[in-house]
Amino acid sequence: MAKASEIKSGNILRYNGELVTVDEIIHRTPGKGGAFYIGKLRNIKTGKIVEARLGTDEQVEICRVETNDYQYLYEEGDYFIVMDNNTFEQISVEKKLFGPSAKFLKEGMNVIVSMESDEPIMAQAPTSVELEITYTEPAVKGDTSTNALKSATVSTGVEIRVPLFVNQGDKVRVDTRTGDYIERVK
Repeated sequence: MAKASEIKSGNILRYNGELVTVDEIIHRTPGKGGAFYIGKLRNIKTGKIVEARLGTDEQVEICRVETNDYQYLYEEGDYFIVMDNNTFEQISVEKKLFGPSAKFLKEGMNVIVSMESDEPIMAQAPTSVELEITYTEPAVKGDTSTNALKSATVSTGVEIRVPLFVNQGDKVRVDTRTGDYIERVK
């Protein structure tokens, strides 16, 4: 257990039985009464932000979280199976921990998983991935307005928007956070 005065932004706490990450912590010293801390705490599972008022001597539990590199192996139901790159131990990680970037995962890709007491609590895919275009309509000559985009399906089965010059069989880099086309890869 630690005092509220020891909390820093980025810490992961157990607050009201839930795991939360500290987005912001501010020390307040009002004219009347004792000093206190106001913290913006983000629930790890739901993503909701809660504002909490903590006394300076209030006890909080700072959780020990280990973050390691893992290799994505395969999908099994609502879980992704990943392997620790050092120990070769395989674990199951819920798909929802990856958020919208889960649809861009390819086998063999390196991902980052944070564990608290042998339980995965956060997962992160790379910010960009290289994928092959498996289907797209050919561009029509003369159809070249500024920044024109067309639909294309990538090797993971996801449909994205790409510029007209991208053809079937091309490799493209995609931002996994937004699903946006970044560039064509040689």
